[in-house]
Amino acid sequence: MGYYDQDVQTRYREPEPKKSKKGTFFASLLGAIIGAFLVIFTIPYLSNAGLLPYKVEPTNKAEETTAVGGKITSDGQKKIAVDVETDVTKAVDKAADAVVGISNIQASKGFWFSEEQERAAGTGSGVIYKVKGNKAYIATNAHVVDGATELEVTLSNGSKIPGKLKGSDVWTDLAVVEVDSKVIKTVAEFGDSDNLKPGEPVIAIGNPLGLTFSGSVTKGIISGLERSIPVDINQDGIADWQAEVIQTDAAINPGNSGGALINIAGQVIGINSMKIAQNAVEGIGLSIPINYAEPVIDDLEKYGEVRRPYMGVDLRSVAELPASFQQSELQLPKSVNYGVALRHIVPNSPAEKAGLKELDVIVSMDGEKIEDAIDLRKHLYNKKKIGEEMKITYYREGKQMKTTLVLGEGDI
Repeated sequence: MGYYDQDVQTRYREPEPKKSKKGTFFASLLGAIIGAFLVIFTIPYLSNAGLLPYKVEPTNKAEETTAVGGKITSDGQKKIAVDVETDVTKAVDKAADAVVGISNIQASKGFWFSEEQERAAGTGSGVIYKVKGNKAYIATNAHVVDGATELEVTLSNGSKIPGKLKGSDVWTDLAVVEVDSKVIKTVAEFGDSDNLKPGEPVIAIGNPLGLTFSGSVTKGIISGLERSIPVDINQDGIADWQAEVIQTDAAINPGNSGGALINIAGQVIGINSMKIAQNAVEGIGLSIPINYAEPVIDDLEKYGEVRRPYMGVDLRSVAELPASFQQSELQLPKSVNYGVALRHIVPNSPAEKAGLKELDVIVSMDGEKIEDAIDLRKHLYNKKKIGEEMKITYYREGKQMKTTLVLGEGDI
């Protein structure tokens, strides 16, 4: 019996009273409130102690700049101020202040009065490339300064100073302007245009449309190298020269003439020219390679002109002359339809001393075939020096002849 009673007592124990559901709810609510207050008061301390992976800041401030340059506005929205620095911005920062505006001021008769008045005939750009003593020197295009009675240079900060023309050269469309170095802060660095590659990024800096958009920057690539562009120097409709230029798709507009084409290192690798690209089409800009321009700039700075070998002749390409003239006057063999005819020989010139005469037709120089006047100038200017000998093959009255000429100094 004892065993049974004990078992029954265990199985039929008096049930404990159940807890109220209402009391459980209020206990849970009280715990949540206490927990929330603990979170609110402890998180800022943990954040300030660096124990959290983020930083907690109040949003009720009017405006505050964050450590990364951002701002939190009064409505809690975050503004990000991004400090962008790329190879392009570095290159522009390095070279931009060396690019200036050049105003070509010319005297003209007034409309109502006869006295002369000065006016800006045009504007272009230039590149400060050298400071020496109290003088600074600016490279630009010859057509930018052509006919100027006064030159005004506008610096990158907007200040204007007078400029003086040191010299210009129509064949290369280059010129040098001299200014006081007192206010010059930045000088451009010349690069190496012989090492350029198609597809390489380049940047044009200048003053398109006058000084309205001064210091404009356009970006592109090298589209082509050693492009040969015919240039009509005397505006007679006949090409007198062939400019070897860099082609780029960086936008080069009127007013950019004389400005800089720079590489990604901020070095000047070309002097931009709009005159060479007279028949410009969209997407094609042309620039004079700096390796070609540099010796010309040096001569203009030192001598006021480019010192070139001199023959003392006036010439015309045979291909430009009527076939009847080639046969009757020049008496050329029918197989010879190329070369350069001499229209005039300067008295006591190297050409006269070498025995050349009017109507002689030069077909070879130093063994190199001469097709036309451009070929002759390229051989003379690019391959010969003042005082050097030059072997010439020519036709006179149908007969081939040869002579040796000692080059002087001058223009053709």
